[in-house]
Amino acid sequence: MTILRDARPEDAEALARLGRDSFCHAFEHLYRPEDLRPFLREVYSPEAVAQEIADPGIRHQLTQDAPGEPLSAFIKVKYESPYKEHSDARRPLCLGQLYTHPARTGEGLGAALMEWCLALARDRGCDAIQLSVYSENPGAQRFYQRYGFTKIADIGFWVGEQRDAEFLYELRL
Repeated sequence: MTILRDARPEDAEALARLGRDSFCHAFEHLYRPEDLRPFLREVYSPEAVAQEIADPGIRHQLTQDAPGEPLSAFIKVKYESPYKEHSDARRPLCLGQLYTHPARTGEGLGAALMEWCLALARDRGCDAIQLSVYSENPGAQRFYQRYGFTKIADIGFWVGEQRDAEFLYELRL
């Protein structure tokens, strides 16, 4: 049985590690070390993650097999979407990250977290969910398309001085 729960302050270090490890597993090969190192410090340091956990505009939902067990996946949502100018949605929620431990991919953890996100957005009265996905990540694109997300714009994602081509996806609720 998988436990889904909100992140707590004491989860910052483990959550930062899972985010960093998952990001690096998928994308580290794309970046020069001098671009990647400061990005990882800015986004996946325990301090940065602790600030997000404390931020009332951001929510992390975690999965783990049992209390005290390592985290297996997480989703981060922002109640105020930074992408709202790309759409006429009035109350879009932003799905900021959805990562599964690399050894746990394919176990349904991402699906459980996506279902949680959909329910949260509906409960909050959101009319859309927006997210960015790497343009060369067809597996992630197929995952989101299964839920009805469609591409609405081409955007960029910066890691240091490198700009990645990203697709902005949206699901209307």
